Amino acid sequence: MDINRTKFSIVVPIYFNELNIPHTVPRLQNLQSVLPDCDLEFVFVDDGSQDRSLELLVEAQQLDSRIKVVKLSRNFGSMSAIQAGLSYATGDCIGIIAADLQDPPELFEDMIGAWRTGKKVIMATRSDREESFSQKLFSNTYYYLLEKFALKDYPKGGFDFLLIDKQVAQEVIHIDEKNTNVMSLIYWLGHDRESFPYVRQERKLGKSRWTLSKKIKLFVDSFVGFSYIPIRFMSTIGVLTALLSFIYGVIVIFGAIFGNIELRGWTTIVTLITFLLGIIMVMLGIIGEYIWRILDESRNRPSYVVDEVYEQRVS
Repeated sequence: MDINRTKFSIVVPIYFNELNIPHTVPRLQNLQSVLPDCDLEFVFVDDGSQDRSLELLVEAQQLDSRIKVVKLSRNFGSMSAIQAGLSYATGDCIGIIAADLQDPPELFEDMIGAWRTGKKVIMATRSDREESFSQKLFSNTYYYLLEKFALKDYPKGGFDFLLIDKQVAQEVIHIDEKNTNVMSLIYWLGHDRESFPYVRQERKLGKSRWTLSKKIKLFVDSFVGFSYIPIRFMSTIGVLTALLSFIYGVIVIFGAIFGNIELRGWTTIVTLITFLLGIIMVMLGIIGEYIWRILDESRNRPSYVVDEVYEQRVS
């Protein structure tokens, strides 16, 4: 092998991307023309798709030895699919990109250039999005809170289109953390970074499977995994509630003694009890999120299960 050549792996998580694959695969293959000094490897991870995604990927793999298809036994989520892809990627550097072509794969050319200068994490950050107002609102709020309370200086538009050095990929694999945000984990590692802003394009084909429940899970995973703020929030609320309750109790006692307050009915008591019980239930819910993740890690179950790998082996 030519020591001057770079092996560049591209990991693509796949979930119900039947309509995108016929366009995504050729566009990624065309990167060879802009990266002539790279040996490309494409690692597609089928995350339990129930459409023709796997069939189309296997057909493409039979025609191109650079393609590797990793089939998971069921849907484990995009973050687990990315972790699986990193485990099977063998490149000197590894790119991660979605299959829906909202991110321009041609930007990998500039990202490879930055990697060759010594940067180990190269992020394509979103300066804007061609998406609906509600999608922008959720994303912008999420990344604002993440930067404010969890990971300082986190890119305001977020990122999930990036290129990392093989050392970083090995670190992510070694950590093997479940219920995590892989992008935030890579950022948390703290390696030298560089950013390339771009406008994320509107999805042209297929329907996004990034549902509200998955967004909420990512939100919770990010804050539970990278911030002590939820616990600190509970402690603060507990102290303030106790303080206010004490002050209110003193006021009521003195008011009753001096005849300034007439004690009547149960309305005030019921309201206070309901309010305090509500706070307690919220706190128990937050504690439950932490306990569930501790339990999930302690059981030592894998983040994903590989059912089959399709690749052309060199004899």
